[in-house]
Amino acid sequence: MSTKIQTKNLNLYYGDNQALFDVNLDIDSNAVTALIGPSGCGKSSFLRCLNRMNDTIDICRVTGEIIVDDNNINGSNVDVVELRAKVGMVFQKPNPFPKTIFDNVIYGPKIHGHVKDKTHAEEIVQNSLQKAGLWDEVKDRLHEMGTGLSGGQQQRLCIARTIAVNPQIILMDEPCSALDPIATAKIESLIDELKLKYTIVIVTHSMQQAARISQKTAFFHLGKIVEYDKTSTIFTNPKLKQTQDYITGRYG
Repeated sequence: MSTKIQTKNLNLYYGDNQALFDVNLDIDSNAVTALIGPSGCGKSSFLRCLNRMNDTIDICRVTGEIIVDDNNINGSNVDVVELRAKVGMVFQKPNPFPKTIFDNVIYGPKIHGHVKDKTHAEEIVQNSLQKAGLWDEVKDRLHEMGTGLSGGQQQRLCIARTIAVNPQIILMDEPCSALDPIATAKIESLIDELKLKYTIVIVTHSMQQAARISQKTAFFHLGKIVEYDKTSTIFTNPKLKQTQDYITGRYG
């Protein structure tokens, strides 16, 4: 399997507080990598490094390298807008824009100048909603507000919006934590399909979810990676007692 993202000695500081310590991680292409660990251990901070979302925080400072397709994304010559089109993000709480379903999906491609004409726009919207497993449910409601959908549908709309700009990597920060079990199952089966085309990195509090959907799992604790391996190994035969204790619920 080829490596899509590589972090080398990645450190992250919020002012004087260090949140990540020398994180070295190779993330496979076309696979789901889960980040697990107790609250406040650095999982989401790490995830936000991968598309430079931390740039929006004034007191935040990053050192080390993040290599995506052989390019260091922290380089001064990197266009952050282009980077975020390539590395899309889906948040914990569904956050559709207060626009129609159609306008939610076409928003990104329009901004990036990817839309040739009305027919092309319609193709992008249909294609993205199909990939997000939402088309059949909303095809007759495209001009209704995205905010009128159920929570699970809104999250799939946000995934469609992310896919519409044709990213290569999708970051997901606990995408199911606000959803009921049925909506969660739909998102999980969607993630399983999406990995055929995209590289997916997901932060999850649910061990069961990590075990179900990911191929590799990184266990974070206090800003460091404790153990990183195939998901099956992490959950059935971890090398370290600390990992074993976390997975069996002895702490965390």
